[in-house]
Amino acid sequence: MATINPLQFIQQVRGEVAKVVWPGGREVLVTTVMVFIMATLTAIFFFFVDWIIRSGLQFTLNFFGS
Repeated sequence: MATINPLQFIQQVRGEVAKVVWPGGREVLVTTVMVFIMATLTAIFFFFVDWIIRSGLQFTLNFFGS
């Protein structure tokens, strides 16, 4: 395994960080809003899936139960 000088490592890290394209404020806002919307839609979807499964299970247990 090749060893690297700490100074070379820091220079390489700075070079890689300089290549990063940081998002603007508007892009951050839009993606944040989209995450909240998708999380809400996912919660609603799983609420109804849970409700359907629970209703079906209760019907089955009441139908075959005593």
